[in-house]
Amino acid sequence: MSTENLPQSPEQPPRKPRVAVVFGGRSSEHGISVVTAGAVLRAIDRTKYDVLPIGITRDGRWALTADEPDRMAIVDRRQPDVEQLAESNEGGVILPVDPANREVVYSEPGSVPKALGEVDVVFPMLHGPYGEDGTLQGLLELSGVPYVGAGVLASAVGQDKEYMKRVFTSFGLPVGPYEVIRPREWQRDESAARKKIIDFAGEHGWPLFIKPARAGSSIGITKVDSLEGLDEAIEEAQRHDPKIIVEALLRGREIECGVLEFEDGPRASVPAEIPPVQSHAYYDFEAKYIDSTPGLVPAPLTPEQTAEVQRLAVEAFEAASCEGLVRADFFLTEDGEFVINEINTMPGFTPISMYPQMWQASGVAYPELVDRLIQAALCRSTGLR
Repeated sequence: MSTENLPQSPEQPPRKPRVAVVFGGRSSEHGISVVTAGAVLRAIDRTKYDVLPIGITRDGRWALTADEPDRMAIVDRRQPDVEQLAESNEGGVILPVDPANREVVYSEPGSVPKALGEVDVVFPMLHGPYGEDGTLQGLLELSGVPYVGAGVLASAVGQDKEYMKRVFTSFGLPVGPYEVIRPREWQRDESAARKKIIDFAGEHGWPLFIKPARAGSSIGITKVDSLEGLDEAIEEAQRHDPKIIVEALLRGREIECGVLEFEDGPRASVPAEIPPVQSHAYYDFEAKYIDSTPGLVPAPLTPEQTAEVQRLAVEAFEAASCEGLVRADFFLTEDGEFVINEINTMPGFTPISMYPQMWQASGVAYPELVDRLIQAALCRSTGLR
């Protein structure tokens, strides 16, 4: 029998892709992650996407939060916190663990769990350990949920400054002098570990930078001018990470370059320069986020220097097997050579952050930048690729 004359049911309008913006987390970069997520929430095109904000508290609880970007800002030098945004002090969001089911569930003690609907892509705005380091990416791979940014390996490499430098060196990228003190070295023989640093200073000179090996946003970093300040600097770095990295001072200009994945592969933005900060010893957390030290975009470089740093930024992106986005940080030394300092696989995304500013100057406005990252993630499968 023909079905041509049978009444047709009206077609359901296509469902908008649902984006879970995950932010906060257990690292010392919790507050700046909230600020970053607020900027992204403000920029996402709500005519194209449904949005589900999920905050991770400092103790690791996944909380359903208010979709109120205006509350996710630094006020009077105080950073926001997920606990202030959570809709409940006890409820928790549960991601699916079955790749065939992307439905997110919200559960509170004594209540029936509530389905929040399917999630099509996760935008992880976490900085530092327990989020930017491959841990969340591994969870999302197991769940079969696509996500913005680097995969497990690239996230882990991008978070650990030691292995990042080892990877770059193996690919022939220029890296500055450094030394690593692992937790076992410190526990086994503290005086021998300290001597490694003193010997490094004897070879490369003071000052040195003592850093947590797996932290970001310049948190826990101390510029040490002499042996007198060494112990205090080590203690500060170890508050954030039991593994520390020691870097020699590279005299020169600080240059940054953004990398963004397009349909035809990764491209580099115009570079930016971080000028010397008069009121800070170096470009630390407060200079970046509290005092909002402005960068120079684009950086005042020659065309040849611009092309070179763009080439190196894309090479670093490829060397670490990155996806989506990266901010690559360099020193332009006094002898005219670029040395790569580090990459950030989920760089700061606040309105004053350098990564969005560099792409704005390259012709990609903030909302388009966010949209491109979401669309790239939706087109990318989880698993081996």
